Amino acid sequence: MAAAMDWTGPVGSIWAQEWARTDRSFADLSRYLDAAVLDQLPDHARRAVDIGAGAGATSIALAKARPDLQVTGLDISPDLLAIARARGARLANLSFITGAAEQSAAQLAPIDLFVSRHGVMFFADPVAAFSALRATAAPGARLVFSCFRTMNDNPWATALIAAIGDSPPSPSGYVPGPFAFAETAFVADILTQAGWTSMLPTAVDYRYRAGEGDDPVADALSFFKRIGPTSRLLFEADDAARPAMLERLRAILTAQRVGNAVDFPAAAWLWSAHAD
Repeated sequence: MAAAMDWTGPVGSIWAQEWARTDRSFADLSRYLDAAVLDQLPDHARRAVDIGAGAGATSIALAKARPDLQVTGLDISPDLLAIARARGARLANLSFITGAAEQSAAQLAPIDLFVSRHGVMFFADPVAAFSALRATAAPGARLVFSCFRTMNDNPWATALIAAIGDSPPSPSGYVPGPFAFAETAFVADILTQAGWTSMLPTAVDYRYRAGEGDDPVADALSFFKRIGPTSRLLFEADDAARPAMLERLRAILTAQRVGNAVDFPAAAWLWSAHAD
């Protein structure tokens, strides 16, 4: 799994280069998340923070929907935030800060709304991080974030890993990563320890678009060679084994093609919590 230093270096650089295809893969989920954010937004809210803002999609959507709200996106990747700043340059109520969310949020307190699209599963110490965020919250503040459900609920991950001859990891204990918040009891305990209340997870099934265009299979194959669980496995594979792995991966993607798109079923949690 990528460590913080990776996000500030090669991983962040690749994700910045792939921001458009990454946003496309989350587009169907984002409509649920963006609606949940607006639904939870307190009427009196003046400031919102996007944790792990990445290339800025969630920050920009919120800033556009609520021009009266000051929105700040936080991320440790300077490359991703360079993209975010360029995309949101015309929004006067939008800004971005490079740095760890739990430290950067302190300079923005009091905060009325915390949001995140799949950006909270990478904290080295999630209880400490959510406690630090809670300490910056205004009375009645809200927290809304998305995260993946289990890997078995996300065949785009399991099928692709199996296609190249590997098996999903079975870590013991907390390991930061995409599926670290898959279990609701675990997440609820973290939030409770950090001082949040009224936690509510809502299951969302959505379409994960991996490829599209005249040759969506080639597009999806190119994407997964750079992003996701197969990218590392392909990079680390022997040169002699890699062509066969790619052909198996191509076969899985071809099976998921419908017209000019390659889509996979995907599953996430939408969490909400209060700072009472």
